[in-house]
Amino acid sequence: DQQGVIDSPLLGKPAPAVQAARADGEPFELSRRKGSWVVVNFFSSTCVPCKAEHPELMAFVAQQTTLGPAGAELYAIAVQPDTPETVNAFFAERGGDWPAVMDDDGLISVAFGVAQQPETFVIDPDGVVVLRWAGPIDSITLAELLQQQRLVYGS
Repeated sequence: DQQGVIDSPLLGKPAPAVQAARADGEPFELSRRKGSWVVVNFFSSTCVPCKAEHPELMAFVAQQTTLGPAGAELYAIAVQPDTPETVNAFFAERGGDWPAVMDDDGLISVAFGVAQQPETFVIDPDGVVVLRWAGPIDSITLAELLQQQRLVYGS
C-alpha cells in the first residue's frame, strides 16, 4: 500500500461537486467553501488507522484555529457502512468538533478516487485539488504540506 503524497487525476483540477448531509443533519456543499483552504479527510469509524489518526487531526484543527480566518477548514467524509449515529458516537467518544459529511451512496469516494481510508485531500481557495495523501497523516506533516501549498498559491 502506498502511503504519503500520491498522484491523483484530480490534482490541478476543480474539486468534485459534493452535496450531502452532515452527521448532524445540516446540509453540506463543498463549492460553498471557496475562498478557504479546505482539508477533506475520508474515514470510517471502524477503520483502525483512522482511529490512530484522529488525535493528529484534532491537533491539526487546534493549530489551524490559531491562524484565525487564514486557517484551513477540516471536513471528515464518513464512508459506508457508517451512519450519522456511528459517526456522532465516534466523535463523542474521541473528541473533535469538525463537521462529518455522510457519503451514504459512496459517490463522494468515487468522485475523489479514494482507494481506502484514511485518505486526505487539500483544496485551495479557488476550489482546486492540490494534494492527495494516502494513509494516516500526522498534524505536523499536514500543517507543513498545507504551508507549502500556501506558498505555491501565494497566500
